Amino acid sequence: MPIDEPAAPYASTLPVQRAKERQREHRRLLDLQPRRNAANAVRARGFAPQRTVVLVGLMGAGKTKIGRRLAARLNLPFFDSDAEIETAAGESIEEIFRNRGEAAFRDGERRVISRLLTQPLHVLATGGGAFMDASTRAAVARRCVSVWLRADLDVLLARVSRRGNRPLLEQSDPRSVLAALIERRHPVYAEADLVIDSGEGPVEQTTSRVIAALAACPRAMLPPDPQEAG
Repeated sequence: MPIDEPAAPYASTLPVQRAKERQREHRRLLDLQPRRNAANAVRARGFAPQRTVVLVGLMGAGKTKIGRRLAARLNLPFFDSDAEIETAAGESIEEIFRNRGEAAFRDGERRVISRLLTQPLHVLATGGGAFMDASTRAAVARRCVSVWLRADLDVLLARVSRRGNRPLLEQSDPRSVLAALIERRHPVYAEADLVIDSGEGPVEQTTSRVIAALAACPRAMLPPDPQEAG
């Protein structure tokens, strides 16, 4: 069943998850409010990307956390592709994998991201496998500026161990799975326009490095060709 069709007739955990996410989002907004002045300062210095900023990288690289802060500091909307997929499906990511299979998830991921990329300028955090899709990479290359948040195995393992909603890690040893994903995916992530190391340092520090790299990237300052972006 396609992701954008109604969920299967069973009780989804998504409403409970959404309530918890709303609580976290409220706390996050309270935390980010003081940073609005920083966003205004960035704008005052004349820097504002002219393309949607797409964050790519493995699970645990910090795409959502850094993406939210990046969007706040640039005064742009923020989207998380996994959250958008869950909304479209009416199911959590884990439920989609379990009840529809990975192929259905990847198909929905591709179509949801394609829709998001047609939206006005924003910051988009993508799932770990999204950039592996050739059509998604091509769409990002046409319309956006991409940033690979790169982290080493130990950092990723420490981060993903704090959360249990990682379907790809449920069937085998997480370290082995992550090592295999690094070997397979890192060469593809390297096609991104920018590479930023996302280690164990402060999130705001990493966010500042992303902003500095974007400000120095000619592509980020060049609006997409309307014909290519269509």
